[in-house]
Amino acid sequence: MNRIESTVTPEGTFKYGIHKPAYTVTNLRSKPVIDILGWDLADAVIDNRRNYPEQDVNVESADWIYEIPNPLPFKGRTFIDKVWADASADNYERIRISTPEPVSLSSTLTSENIDSSLIDKLPRPLLLALATGSTDSEDLIRLAHLSCEIVKTGPDSLGLRYKPHSKGHLRAVIHDHQLFEAIANNPHLPDRYKIAMVIRPGAQGNSEIVGEWPGDTSHIYEYLRQNSYIPGGHYAANMAEDAVRYAIDHLGSHDIKGLRHLYYQRTFVRLATFLNLPLPEKGRLLTEEELEKLRQDIWQHEGLRMVSSATLWGWNFGFDYAPSGYRLHASHQQIHQQYAMVDGSVAEYRGGSLHSTGEMSAYCCGDLVTEVIEQYHNRYKSHFFPDYQQAIFTNRRMDERTDLSADLIVHRDERVILFVPKAQTSQWELQLMPVIASDNSCPGNILECDTATRQSLDVAILKAQQALAGLGAQMVTSIEYSKRLNQRQSENLIQPLLYAFLPRLPESPGAFSEAQLRFINGHYPEDFAAVCRQQLKQL
Repeated sequence: MNRIESTVTPEGTFKYGIHKPAYTVTNLRSKPVIDILGWDLADAVIDNRRNYPEQDVNVESADWIYEIPNPLPFKGRTFIDKVWADASADNYERIRISTPEPVSLSSTLTSENIDSSLIDKLPRPLLLALATGSTDSEDLIRLAHLSCEIVKTGPDSLGLRYKPHSKGHLRAVIHDHQLFEAIANNPHLPDRYKIAMVIRPGAQGNSEIVGEWPGDTSHIYEYLRQNSYIPGGHYAANMAEDAVRYAIDHLGSHDIKGLRHLYYQRTFVRLATFLNLPLPEKGRLLTEEELEKLRQDIWQHEGLRMVSSATLWGWNFGFDYAPSGYRLHASHQQIHQQYAMVDGSVAEYRGGSLHSTGEMSAYCCGDLVTEVIEQYHNRYKSHFFPDYQQAIFTNRRMDERTDLSADLIVHRDERVILFVPKAQTSQWELQLMPVIASDNSCPGNILECDTATRQSLDVAILKAQQALAGLGAQMVTSIEYSKRLNQRQSENLIQPLLYAFLPRLPESPGAFSEAQLRFINGHYPEDFAAVCRQQLKQL
């Protein structure tokens, strides 16, 4: 039996398993320890007697569990409890996160005639809780002044105090870095404080601004992160100080176009430079027409076959700290996207760092998808993604209900589909990919995306975030799976560009199940698609 397999079949359908447990458990306990748990409303004793059976335990019919292999086997399997999923199918309100209640400690203290200076004396875990949870600007301004030294030069003009560091560099005077970050990333902090603390160019360090998306309704800086965790540096497209975007409902189509344009532009310019292609003059944004012309020139260049690099793109939306000091997501709340290029190989060493023994492959997550395609084709003599899309288009519900939709697609146009994967790895996961044409052609990376396809991708990315935010998601990780830039689509490699949107949910922090790639879910994927479509209709 093949132990690592996909839910996708060569017939263009989804396969899955259903566990219908019935079993007996041998009782090995020695003796009961009966204790009182409490009392009911009539003051009758409630004890734990039911926890101590006298005989073996006979489970005649436990909850059914659907086991769904992920379409991409390296992502594990999803397990859906039928009882939970049936309840969600009958009540879509279960698939929603409630909006947090307003919090104002200053107002509470005032109502009790307690001086608000008490806030300054709170234990640090309570300060962190207030910094992330308060919706009152008065609370947050007070905390901001506790966390760092802020200089006021006018009613609305703020800056930070700087002092020399041990190496002679100037650094902002920050008394508590975690508290500083928690406050600066709270959407309810007044914008003038956000700008002074983290948004104004230079506030977060010396990263150079090497690109810009200007506009009347949007403004984005492209920062270079030289000493990056990604070899060769990476780039961050950050919303600017005159375009504060701390929430998805503040993000417009022009913003997402700008964020993505900077990604396309940087990638194409880097490739053109490597191939010695002429570039438009420096110091300005490339127009849409110039960008497309540059893409076509790169695509047609003979030297591209030597470029084994791949693109890397990601978006961590949402920030939070636990009172214990554990950061729960992202680096800052101001909307930003990050991107880079990944080499095809890296020098290999087997001890020390002086003498290389050769080369080894450099990792890119899109390579995992390529391997799935190759293994699927070798096993079935069929093409994975055409079969996958056929299964999406002809999906059937696992619970066999005909009164509810079986559609997995949340949004589509003639070029792309935004859909719910049959096996979600985050309980609210969405995915996006181009539609495969009748001749099996499709773009597998952004270099293969023409202007219209790039626009469709940008629109769908925004819709994915809007649907998730509308349901209450506050933290979403988004990633791109792309094939290598020198891998042309062929009869043996049909690999569309793929995006995954992975919300973090309050009750699902990730534990040993997820570490084993066992993902637990409480709804059917078709019902999640339905609530996402409902949400988009409200926009």
